[in-house]
Amino acid sequence: MTGDVVRCRWAEGDALMTTYHDREWGVPVRDSRLLWEMLMLEGFQAGLSWRTILHRREGFRRAFAGFDPVKVAAFGPEDIARLMADEGIIRSRAKIEATIGAARILCDMVGSGEDFGVWAWELAGGAPVDSGGRDIPTKTATSEAMSKALKARGFKFVGPVIVYAWMQAVGMVNDHAPECFRRQAVAA
Repeated sequence: MTGDVVRCRWAEGDALMTTYHDREWGVPVRDSRLLWEMLMLEGFQAGLSWRTILHRREGFRRAFAGFDPVKVAAFGPEDIARLMADEGIIRSRAKIEATIGAARILCDMVGSGEDFGVWAWELAGGAPVDSGGRDIPTKTATSEAMSKALKARGFKFVGPVIVYAWMQAVGMVNDHAPECFRRQAVAA
């Protein structure tokens, strides 16, 4: 979708970013596995750009067993060494270990009968929030509360700014610009 289509400015100039914006960003996600994957990718973004992560997303998916939390939870020292040598991902030991730890937390939640998606959406208020698309913050009181709840569970790289970016990505917040062609479609 190019030409006369008006979209959020950040999505212009890079085909992969444009496709991500047009098909995924801001669409409400309820699937626990996909929510967890996106939260992990947002954590890897810390200190980097989303463009960098998006261009390596397939590498991340391959390296982290399709973000299957059961498989990732079983990763050990050999897997960490393999991931540290993988040029297709961001090779940060702290972020790699945080992802493995988060997989274990997610598996523990499932084992105790909790659904990560339901839990996360309840923390976010249960339904997408329409921000109006102007004066978009980097964090909100909700992202701060979610960050605190995630940290209490043991998640890492889940500060309020990362959590807010995640909330935008998975449609907990509709931050498409008012003039963006996706704003109304995502709201619907």
